[in-house]
Amino acid sequence: MAGPYFDYQFRLILIGDSTVGKSSLLQYFHEGKLSSTPEPTVGVDFFSRNIILSDGKIVKLRLWDTAGQEKFKSITRSYYRNAVGALLIFDITNRESFDHIKGWYEDASANMRSQQAMFVLCGQKADLENRREVSRLEAEALAQSLGIPYMETSALLGTNVEQAFYLLAESVYNHMQAGGFRNLETVSGWDGIKEGYGSRGAIASYRSPQPPHNRISLRDEAPVSSSCC
Repeated sequence: MAGPYFDYQFRLILIGDSTVGKSSLLQYFHEGKLSSTPEPTVGVDFFSRNIILSDGKIVKLRLWDTAGQEKFKSITRSYYRNAVGALLIFDITNRESFDHIKGWYEDASANMRSQQAMFVLCGQKADLENRREVSRLEAEALAQSLGIPYMETSALLGTNVEQAFYLLAESVYNHMQAGGFRNLETVSGWDGIKEGYGSRGAIASYRSPQPPHNRISLRDEAPVSSSCC
């Protein structure tokens, strides 16, 4: 095989209320455009994309878009456990979605195996400034209280979409380089970080890449097996 697919693989999740724009954000990042308005996720959408970090490392991002409806929470929590980073997303035109962010943060933190997971707070739909219900200062204050960065994004215009995912990936990578996540290397079934071909200093064993996009239905009320989550 000529060269590595990637140096490392990170499992990241997108969380927040339904209709805040998680799927739109992910579609733009994956496809480079918003070709249609996605319907609210009623399952778990999975995407992957390789990116090049600032030091030249190739990282494969495994991105999980979880359903935001309350009735799916007990199921989607199972997808939190192996994640090493999350985009916390609210809609700047929807006050209630912002008010729920702290709850999403606490829920994710409690269900992730890694207590050192990285977060980025995203205020989506920044193109709808005239309908804003949450000020930038208010959102920045919340982010500061949680100890995480804040960024406003627009999947319609592409504003800060790339930057949000890159910021999260760089945060995970820098934490890993500083020795973070090492306590999880021997935990059975954990695959939040994997090593690709050609890398050194093993984090976890390499497995074949997943398809670039897959949807997992939650209507069966059973998540996929732990070997892939």
